[in-house]
Amino acid sequence: MKGFSIIIVTWNALDHLKNFLPSVTETDYPDFEIIIADNASGDGSKEWIRSTYPEIKIASFDRNYGYCGGNNRAVPFAEKEILLFLNNDVKVSKNWLHGLNKAFTETDIAAAQPKIRSFKQSDYFEYAGAAGGFIDKFGYPFCRGRIFDEVEKDEAQYDQSSEIFWASGAALAIQKDLFIESDGFDEDFEFHMEEIDLCWRLQNQGHRIGYVPNSVVYHLGGGSLPMGSPRKVYYNFRNSLFMLWKNYSSTNLRKRFLLRLFLDAIAAWKALLEGKPKEWLAVAKAHLHFFRDLAKVSQKRKKLQRNRTNPDDPETMFNISLIWQYFVRSINQFRDLKTD
Repeated sequence: MKGFSIIIVTWNALDHLKNFLPSVTETDYPDFEIIIADNASGDGSKEWIRSTYPEIKIASFDRNYGYCGGNNRAVPFAEKEILLFLNNDVKVSKNWLHGLNKAFTETDIAAAQPKIRSFKQSDYFEYAGAAGGFIDKFGYPFCRGRIFDEVEKDEAQYDQSSEIFWASGAALAIQKDLFIESDGFDEDFEFHMEEIDLCWRLQNQGHRIGYVPNSVVYHLGGGSLPMGSPRKVYYNFRNSLFMLWKNYSSTNLRKRFLLRLFLDAIAAWKALLEGKPKEWLAVAKAHLHFFRDLAKVSQKRKKLQRNRTNPDDPETMFNISLIWQYFVRSINQFRDLKTD
């Protein structure tokens, strides 16, 4: 049986802790601990935890290090062999750790995610993870159960354990030794896509990522980076470029990266024509900052390529253009995707 260290990053989110932490403490599993990674909250979060749940560990930091930095800094407090990074707005089912334990015990997966349903509409999948994440050949992420903004109802259509490309950071379980060996989350990402980058790095080193449908959690979502905000657009585009440049195989890097830049330009001008100048500016800023940091990202790529054991891109990468499938073929469900 595996032990789980559940790490929850928070910053001035006492209401979320009061609403969602009780379900985590009521988990029906014999070997787990909870660690609150507090990014210098000033709303009484630490005091409430100490008085309400004195058994919970608190990793208290001097400032807000964001999702990546907060999680990375909490890992030294973890005593169990599996790290489980859980958002502070996730409600868990009582027996959720049993399915994850079985997956890590009976298979050789490096990381995994449970089935993620919407907290507001519990019979639907949730945007950030659904039934496991994938990306297309140009680096656009999607999920079984969610393509762009189209979210499916959970009708047991994805109830088979399977290998996936990425596990959602809303509820990401990973072997602690591999997380440390992989240098954890890339803190240059700050927010958004850091888990996809981590899972891609793991696969380039020959590891596998799993989806565990008999473990179920419910995610509120949209708290730190609201949908449609220019800030989210910025991180979406900038971090995609970071991730692609770091992880693409040498065979595909130049051709696919150039095509991705072209697709980003189309997206930016589309936003401008639709009367969204702030989104256009966010995309332009994302590209400017990527090229400003290109030397640094290239150094990371060199290191990662030296440690790479799989020369090709992962088999879990879909050899399709998601843009073409969705906007031209009008395909909005995972099961209908067709190879280009």
